[in-house]
Amino acid sequence: MAEQEFCQSCNQSRNCRQLYQRLGHVKGPSVTAKVIAAFLLPSMVFIISLAVFKRLLVGLMASGWLEDVLSFLSAALVTFVFVLATWAVRKRLGKSRLSRDFAI
Repeated sequence: MAEQEFCQSCNQSRNCRQLYQRLGHVKGPSVTAKVIAAFLLPSMVFIISLAVFKRLLVGLMASGWLEDVLSFLSAALVTFVFVLATWAVRKRLGKSRLSRDFAI
């Protein structure tokens, strides 16, 4: 509600509205796959590996907090390795695609 009042008193409100309408109609590649790869996939790897490590460490240690800490650190390490591997594969594919596109 406050934004509408602010826009009505602004002398640039017509230009802003046109700009945002143009931005809304811009055609471009979908970023959904990139967003999933960048955010959702590492999160899922972390959650799954955390559950797996928690189940593996149950009963091995007397204190519950040590299980939690080791599970968390193990899951974080697996996720970090996953992200590094994904980055290396994407970089390698990018180089091979680039060299193929510019081959003489």
